[in-house]
Amino acid sequence: MHITEHIHALKIPFQLTSPAGTRIARFVYVYLMYGDTICLIDSGVAGSEHVIFDYLKQTDRRPDEITTLVLTHAHPDHIGAARAIQQVTGCTVAAHRADRLWIENVERQFRDRPIPNFPDLVGGSVAVDHVLKDNEVLDWDRGLTFAVLHTPGHSNGSISLWLDKDHALISGDAVPRPGDVPIYDDVAASARSLQRLRALEGIRVLLSSWDDPQTDDQAYQALDEGLNYLHRIHSTVMTISADNPHLSSPELCALVLDALGLPATSANPLFARTIEAHRAAASEPVTEENEQGDYTYGSIAGKREGEVKHDGCV
Repeated sequence: MHITEHIHALKIPFQLTSPAGTRIARFVYVYLMYGDTICLIDSGVAGSEHVIFDYLKQTDRRPDEITTLVLTHAHPDHIGAARAIQQVTGCTVAAHRADRLWIENVERQFRDRPIPNFPDLVGGSVAVDHVLKDNEVLDWDRGLTFAVLHTPGHSNGSISLWLDKDHALISGDAVPRPGDVPIYDDVAASARSLQRLRALEGIRVLLSSWDDPQTDDQAYQALDEGLNYLHRIHSTVMTISADNPHLSSPELCALVLDALGLPATSANPLFARTIEAHRAAASEPVTEENEQGDYTYGSIAGKREGEVKHDGCV
């Protein structure tokens, strides 16, 4: 799908396995930036190289034109085909240093963050050739550049990319989607990352890994809704924990899922990590709202739900 002058989006379906063995249909977006050469943003799960290479052929491009592969973070649905793509194309692989270990050692990632069908999703480790830094501007094709924004929360090394020429923001998994199961390791960092993205002026298209492209006001609305969703989840976790101080982690997860209107089958170890992140954020005191309606709980900062406003740019 052709999105902007230089950006193409490719939606890749895959399946996760629940702890009970149920297959769960998912998808992930990867993005291709076309210039004289091609920059690929994320690689999808293992086997996605075939989908990507087929799309290149359909658009009269070739795999060997991919010179750079940027990984927004280290999770399986983003790095799964990275090794295969690098071996075919010889491209440079770029990622943030905080996620480098899990990209270069997928066995370590599986030990640290086990998910049931991890081996099916990841085709192997791959070396990170270019360690990206916050605010770095990467010139990937004769004047075509993007700015690297460190947006941790979903993972320590999560990044977003701002393509000023196309007014496009590629956000990886930084923006939680209401109604979906929230997955992040640091809720305070996630909230700060969302605020940073929301403060960007001139976003015409928001390109997330787990949502369809959002344009203009819809882009800012998605950022607003993501931050409000964090606040809602935090309030839910804190209320249930206060009312039921002796709940086990599985019991708390089940009650939070029910309160959020999410199916009980969504319970998994990654969601449990999210709940623990909210518990950890609660270790700092709540502060009062100021005149602008800003507040913090734990170290989560934001606006009161329903009061985030913008006029097309922030």
